Amino acid sequence: MSTVAATPQSTDRILVGVALMLGFCLTAPLLDVAAKLASASVPVGQITAARFIVQCALMAPFVWAMGVSLRVPQGQILTLIARALLLLFATFCFIAAIRVMPLADALAIVFVAPFIVLLVGKFYLDEEVGPRRVGAALVGFVGVLFVIQPSFVAFGAIAIIPLGTAVAFAAYILVTRSLSRRMHPVALQFHTGLIASLFCLPVLLLAKGSGSALFDPVWPEDIAWLWLFGAGFFATVSHMMMTYALSFAPSATVAPLQYFELPVATIFGYLVFNDFPNMLSLLGIGIIISAGLYMIHRERIAARQLITARAATLV
Repeated sequence: MSTVAATPQSTDRILVGVALMLGFCLTAPLLDVAAKLASASVPVGQITAARFIVQCALMAPFVWAMGVSLRVPQGQILTLIARALLLLFATFCFIAAIRVMPLADALAIVFVAPFIVLLVGKFYLDEEVGPRRVGAALVGFVGVLFVIQPSFVAFGAIAIIPLGTAVAFAAYILVTRSLSRRMHPVALQFHTGLIASLFCLPVLLLAKGSGSALFDPVWPEDIAWLWLFGAGFFATVSHMMMTYALSFAPSATVAPLQYFELPVATIFGYLVFNDFPNMLSLLGIGIIISAGLYMIHRERIAARQLITARAATLV
């Protein structure tokens, strides 16, 4: 009786996790759309600051209502600051890129981050990673080159900037692995927004009147306020959806769904900005998605083999 009753509940939780990850894929590109629209009249540094200030303001009521502790575990404050700075740098680079690049092209380059995480785990952290997954990561890098090449011809060195986002986001993922086991996700999001905001505001104050196209703040006009708020709103909503999706369903189930973000970004880019990747970029995007899905497939197999091996040792 108890087994039968537990099965639907487990299935329901997985379906909720899948729905939340699909929600992430639909809302995360809206952050990019809002940031790109804002970049027409607002400096990149100011958009980046707005993204984290709005996140901090939106998370504060949830922290209070849920009674979440904001206490930072002993010895983790530097790790928490590093996490916030990595996400800050990744966000700045990405907004600087999409200011002139199509959303899909920039996002496809950023999707090299999981491959970087895998290779760092293999060659630096001594994690058990098979040759097939390493091969898939290398193929993914080839796909990124297919996207970068036409973008470099069209936009120059700006096409390389998303690689900075990918590297920083890969490091951000590695840092988050340890912190997510020690802190509530709501507290983690609040602290990230707060720390990033505290680093952004002094930079903007110092840049005031400097004439810097990237940092000299301006007073937003009319609808630009909505785009700035939208960047922070959709960033907060999408990242919380992803966080809770991973708590409801196994990562092996929801991780492949993240690649749905690429076609969604392509559609938004075409509808809002009339941007569409050329054939070489589309080929690269296809290679990146295929390599990523294959890598996830191999990770599932490796996980099952590990579980089987551990069960055999207990017999």
